[in-house]
Amino acid sequence: MTDDSRANDVTGLLLSWRQGDAGALDRLVPLVYDELRRVARRHLRRERPGHSLQATALVHEVYLRLVDVDRMTLKSRTHFFAVAARLMRQILVDHARRKRAGKRGGGVTMMSLDEVSPAAQTSNVDVLALDQALDALSSFDPQQCRVVELRFFAGLNIDEAAEALGISTATVEREWAMAKAWLYQRLSVGA
Repeated sequence: MTDDSRANDVTGLLLSWRQGDAGALDRLVPLVYDELRRVARRHLRRERPGHSLQATALVHEVYLRLVDVDRMTLKSRTHFFAVAARLMRQILVDHARRKRAGKRGGGVTMMSLDEVSPAAQTSNVDVLALDQALDALSSFDPQQCRVVELRFFAGLNIDEAAEALGISTATVEREWAMAKAWLYQRLSVGA
């Protein structure tokens, strides 16, 4: 199956699901499962060794949250992965909060911020600090926050992020560069 036909199948199943076909989501999952696991593994590789959340569990939690949502208006494969990225972010942050609460402030969950650092250095960032920084970024530039979610959490490339947001690739490149620099500065201050 080509990437184009897979994208068309995913888009068609999303439309069917939105129109009330309860089985469409079940038919959709096998088409996107491997890609969701790849994205989940990428996120979890950034975590400290011994992290208790596994890629399969993360994907299953995303699926459960998608099923729980009442007929989202997901328009395309790219939009689906954008929503999945946001759900993964929420799940990782919730997991980090529970872990921190269980250790009374210790056990901060760390992620590599390779792609966000302008120097592309390997550095670890607290998942909760990243979440707070993204919330702050969203308060004055929601589009930059969405670009980061799509690029960093969903692993979408520039073209896919542009499609998901309905903006030009040049705008995504500009927003991505500015958001990376802002996040790097914001997260470096707290390090």
